[in-house]
Amino acid sequence: MTSPTCLILNCTLKNSPDESSSALLGSQILTALMDYEVKGEMVRVVDHNVRFGVSTDEGDGDAWPQLRERMLAADVLVLVTPIWLGQPSSVCKMVLERLDAELSETDDAGRMLTYDKVAGIGVVGNEDGAHHVTAELCQALSDVGFTIPANGSTYWVGEAMQAVDYKDKQPTPEKTAGTTKTMARNLAHLAGLLADSPYPPEE
Repeated sequence: MTSPTCLILNCTLKNSPDESSSALLGSQILTALMDYEVKGEMVRVVDHNVRFGVSTDEGDGDAWPQLRERMLAADVLVLVTPIWLGQPSSVCKMVLERLDAELSETDDAGRMLTYDKVAGIGVVGNEDGAHHVTAELCQALSDVGFTIPANGSTYWVGEAMQAVDYKDKQPTPEKTAGTTKTMARNLAHLAGLLADSPYPPEE
């Protein structure tokens, strides 16, 4: 069996090369996945001209088709988002809207093209809402065909109304590091299981 591959979509609002807590968590997830022989890349969505919409290609220079191609080529998708006003970022919501198109994209067996792919979630913020954001993303990713493993998310939330960001925490909080490692292990395990035993075709 070949090693699983991963695409991490970093949904920060900050363009490269600005520092980003989401980028830090995403890089830590990628490193943890490498411990389980999962190779991949992280893409900062705002660095690309992804247009608003709910189709696979909104035209007019839309960059989503290229990102979608990389997503479909990967075995694992991880969405990493900051929390703003208790919600996933607007960039993350835009990605979910673009993923809505997968509901009508199927293979010869009638299955969504995202079947047999697993998904994970990373969340960072200075306010409460990590569980709420994770719940929203779990539901959306499941709806569009991804499978989420046990403990398929990792997060860090700072004290409410304070100015400390995850990127400023040194060393990385032990609980977050441990949860990230568990998520990586379970993502790799589930990706291997689905590679060996895909979901059955639609009847």
